[in-house]
Amino acid sequence: MGLNRRQLLQWASLAPVAAATSLAVPAAFASPMSIKARSSGLILPGDNAQQDDHRTLKLRNLHTNENVNVTYWEQGEYHVDALAEIYLLMRDHRANSITAIDVNLLDQLHSVQSKLQSNKEILLVSGYRSPKTNSMLRASSKGNGVAKHSLHMQGKAMDFRIAGTNLRQVHRATLASTQGGVGYYSRGGYIHMDTGRKRKWGL
Repeated sequence: MGLNRRQLLQWASLAPVAAATSLAVPAAFASPMSIKARSSGLILPGDNAQQDDHRTLKLRNLHTNENVNVTYWEQGEYHVDALAEIYLLMRDHRANSITAIDVNLLDQLHSVQSKLQSNKEILLVSGYRSPKTNSMLRASSKGNGVAKHSLHMQGKAMDFRIAGTNLRQVHRATLASTQGGVGYYSRGGYIHMDTGRKRKWGL
């Protein structure tokens, strides 16, 4: 989906955010630049999550070299403009298509960063994948490590590493930060994290 910034902000403030993130966005009351989280249903980072006043992510897409450094949550609200920047960075660069990324996934990522006490760049290996891209990757890898019904296609999974940080440390922090799946890909040099059912594996 080719979008300019204005179109992207408008798109991100509509239904896909609510559908993908378990957020309440009443059309008559939601601010165009922020959305309030429900009191239940979100995976919050850290044991003192309720005391957080902001959540910031510093991301770089390894394929496009694009980067963002944004505060996407502040004082109980998710900021649509910041989410839109993250969605764009995490798009399927092969198909140039975009989807809403589950904010639970972003909160888990923030928790990993917090546990590592790191402000280094999070290097994105893979974010959203269109069904066409997922099929292509699955065929080229002969199914090894690429699921037919991958959560990447729903904006609920990402593969990443953190600049200058030992992968085993990132893996341990991810296991402690997620209620979904965690994969350790030592040969590829990245961690898979998703918001699906609880499980872990390594390749």
